[in-house]
Amino acid sequence: MIPRLSILYYLRPKVKALRYNASGEVEGEVELPDVFRVPVRKDIIMRAFLSEFTASIQPKSRDPMAGKRTTARSLGVGHAMARVPRIRGSSRAAFAPMTRKGRIAFPPRIDERIHERINKKERIMATMSALAATAIPDLVKERGHEFEAETTPIIISSDILKSIRKTREAKELLTKIGVYKDVERASEGIRYRAGKGKMRGRRYKKPNSILFIVENHRSYFARAVSNMPGVTVVEPSVVSVLHLAPGGIPGRLSVITSESLKLLDERFSFGERQ
Repeated sequence: MIPRLSILYYLRPKVKALRYNASGEVEGEVELPDVFRVPVRKDIIMRAFLSEFTASIQPKSRDPMAGKRTTARSLGVGHAMARVPRIRGSSRAAFAPMTRKGRIAFPPRIDERIHERINKKERIMATMSALAATAIPDLVKERGHEFEAETTPIIISSDILKSIRKTREAKELLTKIGVYKDVERASEGIRYRAGKGKMRGRRYKKPNSILFIVENHRSYFARAVSNMPGVTVVEPSVVSVLHLAPGGIPGRLSVITSESLKLLDERFSFGERQ
């Protein structure tokens, strides 16, 4: 059970979503758990995203003696030249930040605090709030996703994880439920990265498309959709703001299996509210 949060007392009305079977046909309506009724707090979501994103950044710094291993000394005044340090036996300037091959004035330091800390309750609230944003179609469209489904998130039967084994079959299903247009949008948006990242294994940038929340990320269906442009497959036990709100912007188009919906309800169970 999650810690009690005072903001949970102000839940939005009940939310319902359509459920689809393996053939892409509507089976009926599903009442979403209370976690999808939490108010959307964009400020907390952005704070949690920055915390989780910066947690993976590798700290770096310069050698304290970088650019300082030289015989350069200033000649002082009276020589009709600038008083920057110069290499002995030569007039070439060195050591000073503004000179060629000189030191960096303010290099990155290893003791800088890169990771933004966040309270545990804030992180939980941010994940719940980002999950609730997926149930607001206006926020999903505002984020740039393209879909034809009437409600979000899209709920599919867990039987699909075993019945669909090929990407071709998964494409047909996503087309029937009206979300494959977003995969095409991500495919058209792939572009070359600007800068030196192209030489470091990050040649392309691609938009994020559909988030699949499934109970088994090694299932046939998960493998079938994992190679689609911009698609992310994650289990409900580890889903976070990084998956639900890339860039700190809530409202990602999500497809959730019926069994994962129950696991999300258990993970974010409110308990009895007083």
